[in-house]
Amino acid sequence: MARRRSLRRYSGEPIPQALLDRILEAGLRSASGRSRRPWELIVVHDRAMLDDLAECREQGAAMLAGADAAIVVVADPTLADTWVEDCSIVMANMQLEAAASGVGSCWIQGRLRQAADGRSTHEFVANLLKVPAPYQLEAILSLGMPEAEAPRRPFDEALLGKVHEERF
Repeated sequence: MARRRSLRRYSGEPIPQALLDRILEAGLRSASGRSRRPWELIVVHDRAMLDDLAECREQGAAMLAGADAAIVVVADPTLADTWVEDCSIVMANMQLEAAASGVGSCWIQGRLRQAADGRSTHEFVANLLKVPAPYQLEAILSLGMPEAEAPRRPFDEALLGKVHEERF
């Protein structure tokens, strides 16, 4: 857990398929409200598609142009009213597994964001990847072998002030 960092620069070295499979499995094993599993995962490797995906946000998605892969997480909101939470668990589990496997990753929020061309990020991605209605975009996980090893951040002891015992 302490190794997890948002990494936006990648070496260009391909991610071994076995590591990508572990990251995907971590997402697919995620907890889900009432085990509805409303999510779908779209793995993108195609260089041109990754370059196009890098334009899905006004800012904050450029790292996709240098990524080896991306995992787009969408969900059918008619299957579960907890789809946002369920997709967030999938994203977090995949990001933790990526860090544990030595793969760099960065969470790119899609829901409630806007693309550079004025469309919503959801509309941009849904059009690009042919995502059918009623699926909704939650986020994209950018993946690549790290350009350099990121140092561990020291734990900020002040954060312990956010922990409350028994009452707020």
